[in-house]
Amino acid sequence: MDFKNAKELLSLCMENDLSISQVMRNREIIQTGKSQREVYSRMAKALSIMKTSAHSAITEDLKSMGGLIGGEAKKLQAYQSQGKNICGNLLSKAIMYAMGVLEVNATMGVIVAAPTAGSCGVVPGMLLAMQEEYGFSDSQLIDALFNAGAIGYLAMRNATVAGAVGGCQAEVGVASAMAASAATELMGGSPQMCLAAASTVLQNMLGLVCDPVGGLVEYPCQNRNASGVANALIASEIALAGIPQLIPFDEMLDTMYAVGKRIPMELRETAMGGCATTPSACAACGICK
Repeated sequence: MDFKNAKELLSLCMENDLSISQVMRNREIIQTGKSQREVYSRMAKALSIMKTSAHSAITEDLKSMGGLIGGEAKKLQAYQSQGKNICGNLLSKAIMYAMGVLEVNATMGVIVAAPTAGSCGVVPGMLLAMQEEYGFSDSQLIDALFNAGAIGYLAMRNATVAGAVGGCQAEVGVASAMAASAATELMGGSPQMCLAAASTVLQNMLGLVCDPVGGLVEYPCQNRNASGVANALIASEIALAGIPQLIPFDEMLDTMYAVGKRIPMELRETAMGGCATTPSACAACGICK
């Protein structure tokens, strides 16, 4: 059940008539030597942490360590309660939860790095919103997390998930690819559709730089988690409609990695370029005063 790339993953799915989540779960059992129950329990714990972090930003008053974000999820909930949200319930909730998890991360709360702390809101934002809108069980969400884990594993093995190496396309981009694939499987999509959705996300977010204000994982990271959820939904919708993806996920992952290595150093998590050096950001940060 081991696989080194998406092509091998897809072959395992087709040869054994398994979903991506099933292949990944079986791989975890074999690689770790743990029982199916133990592996499932660990993923259930991850889901529990995701839920807590997503909801605590709405029920508690949070302020980030750097003071750049805090209260955004509550404002989104208040806006949605007025029935004025223009994105529809699913995307609006996904944005709210994604931004909320980033608030928890910025207050040194407990989150699940999925795949990183800077991109920790995308996967839970997507899955929790889908659970509320479509009634998926926790068990189904746990399966979806195994699916997302397969995409994250491939990115870590064959490219990078670090903003300092590949820019934000490697952090929020990969997180969004994970979310898109997971959402596609949840909605009954095939393994081919899942990988197509993941590839489309990387294509759409190609070249995204990492430019945290003050060097903190707060701003614009929070907004990019929200946009990452939107990108994931778009890619999943396209895949589920049966629209083919010209570029396979393996090739798109290689391309993302190559582009990331060509992004100037200043735009790879140094806070020396991009949004981080705008006059307003520098004034809000105050580090250089």
